[in-house]
Amino acid sequence: MKATLAPSSLISLPRHKVSSLRSPSLLLQSQRPSSALMTTTTAASRGSVAVTAAATSSVEALREGIAEFYNETSGLWEEIWGDHMHHGFYDPDSSVQLSDSGHREAQIRMIEESLRFAGVTEEEKKIKRVVDVGCGIGGSSRYIASKFGAECIGITLSPVQAKRANDLATAQSLSHKVSFQVADALEQPFEDGIFDLAWSMESGEHMPDKAKFVKELVRVAAPGGRIIIVTWCHRNLSQGEEALQPWEQNLLDRICKTFYLPARCSTSDYVDLLQSLSLQDIKCADWSENVAPFWPAVIRTALTWKGLVSLLRSGMKSIKGALTMPLMIEGYKKGVIKFGIITCQKPL
Repeated sequence: MKATLAPSSLISLPRHKVSSLRSPSLLLQSQRPSSALMTTTTAASRGSVAVTAAATSSVEALREGIAEFYNETSGLWEEIWGDHMHHGFYDPDSSVQLSDSGHREAQIRMIEESLRFAGVTEEEKKIKRVVDVGCGIGGSSRYIASKFGAECIGITLSPVQAKRANDLATAQSLSHKVSFQVADALEQPFEDGIFDLAWSMESGEHMPDKAKFVKELVRVAAPGGRIIIVTWCHRNLSQGEEALQPWEQNLLDRICKTFYLPARCSTSDYVDLLQSLSLQDIKCADWSENVAPFWPAVIRTALTWKGLVSLLRSGMKSIKGALTMPLMIEGYKKGVIKFGIITCQKPL
């Protein structure tokens, strides 16, 4: 199922499969939760992936679970938090009151800080085409399109999100610049090398195969184009550590099961993967302190009368998500969960 509002100058179908990227000699799935939805995509070190019927079924179940989760919860999120379905960026130790507009401003600031960190500025005027991978209801795409005058296309597994994103683009007179469709980030329906910016704001968490996720971003990025991945990670392992501690794995398992997060990795794992693909200007940062006020604010919002009524009306997936939010705070406070940005440039 695909929406039909894609700018004709932006994409060309069918996609051409890339053949030049080889599987890296590392596996970014060493910390998988033990859920029936989770799938393994190992053998990366051997350059091949054995896909069984059971694994294929698990991947499809995961896709359906993610789509259903966002079909159900996106309306609630938009009602309370607006267009941007991601963390806000705050000054460390900042205190933003619930009544303030500071939280929504912080979500805009997250976009701006991500662009700044990657060296993407208005002065460059190089951003003409953008893919928003895991676009939600399109807040980032519409913001970037307005900022740079760029053509943006977003992809999501959720038909509800794609429709709402297109409706908002029309309402904001941006449908000539942005469009949204249902598509899989691991099998993007685009030609090679057509986007000046490949943008992923908090969608990498849902990818069962991190290597394939990154290779698809690289494939669709134009030569000289930028790739920006903003994502939740687990902490980097210390020298000599082979895995997280059992209590850390248990905490992440409980979070991942609720939010359909099938494979976990660290920021350093992403960096290793990008290095294995010979990408340039690779940079990363830990922004955990900068997002610290966000989840407490989400919980306080959920506990308001409006939040509770909306939550109950939304459905069980929303309720389970709300009940899991304190675990997110625990994960951040104990340093198990990290909020990272990773960026690089595709060689010319």
